[in-house]
Amino acid sequence: MNRQHVERERVNPDAGSLGIFERYLSVWVAVGIVLGVLLGRFLPEVPNTLSQWEIYHISIPVAILIWMMIFPMMLKVDFDSIRGVKQHPKGLVVTLATNWLIKPFSMFAISSLFLHIVFSRWIPSALATEYVAGAILLGAAPCTAMVFVWSHLNRGNPGYTLVQVAVNNLVLLFAYAPIVVILLGISEIVIPWGTVLWSVFLYIVIPLSLGYITRKILIQLRGQRWFDGVFLPRIGGLTTYGLLLTLILLFSFQGDRITENAFHIVLIAVPLIIQTFFIFFFAYGWSRLWKVQRDVAGPAAMIGASNFFELAVAVAISLFGLQSGAALATVVGVLVEVPVMLSLVTIANRTKHWFPLRERSASQTADD
Repeated sequence: MNRQHVERERVNPDAGSLGIFERYLSVWVAVGIVLGVLLGRFLPEVPNTLSQWEIYHISIPVAILIWMMIFPMMLKVDFDSIRGVKQHPKGLVVTLATNWLIKPFSMFAISSLFLHIVFSRWIPSALATEYVAGAILLGAAPCTAMVFVWSHLNRGNPGYTLVQVAVNNLVLLFAYAPIVVILLGISEIVIPWGTVLWSVFLYIVIPLSLGYITRKILIQLRGQRWFDGVFLPRIGGLTTYGLLLTLILLFSFQGDRITENAFHIVLIAVPLIIQTFFIFFFAYGWSRLWKVQRDVAGPAAMIGASNFFELAVAVAISLFGLQSGAALATVVGVLVEVPVMLSLVTIANRTKHWFPLRERSASQTADD
């Protein structure tokens, strides 16, 4: 058995013990999308009722399911390891440069090319402008919550991912409005600060606090070996189940809009998908050239590829209205994100051997 084969087995120690949901995740994602659309179309009272439970345009049911998804990731955050982030600054540089110097402007260029020029036969100019505005709102808002899921599925470094998200959120508070103003040409952008702050509280503060408390108590009661070897594997499936339930819920909220605007949704999706792949490969390729360690490179690329869609939807509604083309474009961003990001997770998992291993501490070496 050669060294590379041994390394791949070590990277995926539980590859042979995946459950039916994890093994056929792409199939279940497709089933979840169809079930969500059917639920929204034929039982609209269910999503209509659930959609009323929100704070600052943030769905409470969706937030609960996202907690379910990212809780296993938060349990892995070792606060002592966060101190070592400063020793590996390259991942943060890749994340920040990609998200704030490249992504908003590439989204503007790609969406304008397709929606104003390539698809001009099917989309009126005024409506195309609204669609581009929605795309810009997505492109200027890097992911806050779902990146923890992608990092978990990619076996990313949980502590480093947390720092990446936290730093991005700080930059977002200052950079989002000016970038949107420049690209949209609108001088009076009203940022729904309630949405931003509540999103950080709901998607980071609450699950991180619960994860920290749970980790601390269980390690004290049962020990580190039991926590890592028994407890974490047992609850790992929560991420997958939460992802599938979130898909059903999100697509049920948009069941009518999907069926009524199917053709335009497909057209809007094309530049959004191209943008997502472009940003991922830009950051991922940069990470490889810069020899960023593998459990940082994947999340660094994915945090830029995915979007803070709650913020984008809220801003689109406040600026252009609920029934606007901009609002529809941000919704399409929600629809395409999960399937596309899962494909990127697969790519990242299959190319881990391109990157150097994460350096282990002396205590970890001793434990081995």
